[in-house]
Amino acid sequence: MTTPEPEPGGNPMNHPEEQPAGSDGQPKFGRLLIVLAAVVAIIVLVTWGSEAYFTR
Repeated sequence: MTTPEPEPGGNPMNHPEEQPAGSDGQPKFGRLLIVLAAVVAIIVLVTWGSEAYFTR
């Protein structure tokens, strides 16, 4: 049983095609930045609260 020759510059590993990034082709980083800022704020609040609680 032989396999067909891959086309030059083709997709020899049969990877899926890339997903579209957005309507204009640019990646969407706004939501990611909001989530990261919220996570950093939570970490800061937990650190500040635990420092205030345990240093009494």
